[in-house]
Amino acid sequence: MFGQAMVSPFQRDGSRAEHARRGSLRQLNPPVRAEEALLVSRIAAGDRLAFRDLAERHAPALGRYIARMLGSSAEVEDIHQETLLRLWTQADRWRPEIAALSTWLHRIAHNLCIDHLRRASRLVGEPEDGEIESLANGVSGPVREVGDADPDHALGQHRLGDQLRDALATLPERQRSALILCHYQGLSNRDAAEVLDVSVDALESLLARARRKLRLLLADVTS
Repeated sequence: MFGQAMVSPFQRDGSRAEHARRGSLRQLNPPVRAEEALLVSRIAAGDRLAFRDLAERHAPALGRYIARMLGSSAEVEDIHQETLLRLWTQADRWRPEIAALSTWLHRIAHNLCIDHLRRASRLVGEPEDGEIESLANGVSGPVREVGDADPDHALGQHRLGDQLRDALATLPERQRSALILCHYQGLSNRDAAEVLDVSVDALESLLARARRKLRLLLADVTS
């Protein structure tokens, strides 16, 4: 229910900067932040209508993030509901002067996903720098876009989407989450770093590692 077309995350230079700029504007819009702060204060006081308003507003993006983090796990819906429940039970913990509500909710969802993956022993460790570089040898340039001019191309695009989902699931969890947050969820690098509790420099390093690993994993299907 949370799926959408998987598109290549290998954005560079201007397009990547513009994507981050749009995400930042959306996350830091002062009128939206003020409105949501008012609604959250009402939720903290037990206002169910305010909760329904914000839950409906943020549920789709949170659902997509959780689904991409967990893949086909049957726990996706449970974690989605638990994330929204935290909005109801922990509304007074959000600090609008520190982070956008979307950022705060994504951090809750991220932590719940990591807890689930640890219980299921499905976390993938971070490779060493040397290993990443050796994996990346001979793999360069963005993934070629697959056209949709005819049925064969459409089928190829579908297969590439499946390959991308599978490849994404093999990434170390921090790399996976960084890529999903910035590319698919539209968060700025600053907001994504806040979700992962890392510096912006560390976030950018995670993104670079993730893209290099995906290029290797997708090299056969994009060549």
